[in-house]
Amino acid sequence: MITIVSGLPRSGTSLMMQMLVVGGMPVLSDGERRADTDNPHGYLEWERIKQLPSDPACIAEGEGKVVKVISRLLLSLPAGREYRIVFMQRPLPEVLASQDAMLRRRGTYKEGADSTVISAAFEKHLREVYAWLDSKPYVKALRVQYHEVLSNPKDIGQQLAQFLGIPLDLEAMVQQVDASLYRNRSK
Repeated sequence: MITIVSGLPRSGTSLMMQMLVVGGMPVLSDGERRADTDNPHGYLEWERIKQLPSDPACIAEGEGKVVKVISRLLLSLPAGREYRIVFMQRPLPEVLASQDAMLRRRGTYKEGADSTVISAAFEKHLREVYAWLDSKPYVKALRVQYHEVLSNPKDIGQQLAQFLGIPLDLEAMVQQVDASLYRNRSK
């Protein structure tokens, strides 16, 4: 089984990865993307996963581990393996606010970007991803609300342990949640 954490950018995927790792899961990560102001506890990404569309066999390295896969790459996961996907969900206005804040800090924000167009594109993308998740017999998905992670981390940890069929260190997972990092809220 390969465990995957996915979701839109800025939806809480890094937090979920951090929780699963301190909970006891081995991680597939290369440490290339370092912790920064936007994610002070780290991203836990694996750069090679970006090659998934052209090299679907690379996912085999994730067997028995947890790996972060951005939502648009999920559709490139090859059949023939068992996947458990933890899909993070966060209100789109917060995703967009967090993304904008990150891009501004990095100096790559593009003034005049139409948030309604971006929001519509994200909504369409999510419909495609959800349809894909629901249509694949080799995929089991657990949709996790970001706000639930912040407000009920122990309950979420228990749900994750049941979904993944493994014991997890729930107390360590709870301690990983730092609500002070919830900075981009819905209006």
